[in-house]
Amino acid sequence: MGRAIAGAALLAVLVSGCATRGSVREVQADLTAVRSELQALRRLHQDTAREVAQAAAELRAIEDRLRELTAGTSAAGAEVSRLRSQLVAAEDAIRKLQAELAARPTPPPPPAPEPAPREPAVRAPAADALFQTALATFRAREHGQAVLEFLEFLARYPKHALAASAQYWIGEAYFLQRDYRQALVEYQRVFEHPGADGVAPDALLRIGLCYDRLREPERAAETWQRLLREHPSSEAAAEARRLLKTRRAAARP
Repeated sequence: MGRAIAGAALLAVLVSGCATRGSVREVQADLTAVRSELQALRRLHQDTAREVAQAAAELRAIEDRLRELTAGTSAAGAEVSRLRSQLVAAEDAIRKLQAELAARPTPPPPPAPEPAPREPAVRAPAADALFQTALATFRAREHGQAVLEFLEFLARYPKHALAASAQYWIGEAYFLQRDYRQALVEYQRVFEHPGADGVAPDALLRIGLCYDRLREPERAAETWQRLLREHPSSEAAAEARRLLKTRRAAARP
């Protein structure tokens, strides 16, 4: 079409007899401009067509998504209705069960449990014999075995009047083996057992000696001072006074 227009224009110029080189060039330039405009219009038309097609596709996708959402909403509504029906049925069943339970007679209370059998009384002769056996083992310098026997005594007779004494001799066994840290632990356990008052002075004296052997003189002195306050007239207190006096004299320059 562009070529036809250009030819017609050129023919008109020639027929009029006024054609010059300059006028021909002007016509050709005009024709070139027309062709460019036509090409631009074609590209614009193509771009517009593509945009319209893309918009149509997006619109169809939106419509499909809308249909899916509508279907999902309907399904959710149906599920809610189903659950509501189940809840109503469950509430009806609970009310029915409560009514049945209320109509039943109250069962009689269960019988009182039988009293627990009393523990047999500890046989004092057996406990004393076990204690004396452990003490004899200790005096035979079998300190490890003596610890085991005193522990057996405490396990079998934890409330016996000699329990604190048994614990004290366990501490003595470790002390004589120079295991002062374990001896300290065992002496401190004396006060957890019945009958601790009878061996408390000796236990405090030994606790102080353990601290002294472990090079903790301040704690040793504190323990001996406690012994003097709580048991001032005991033989252990007299020994504690002597030890404190000796330590003070040694500390003087």
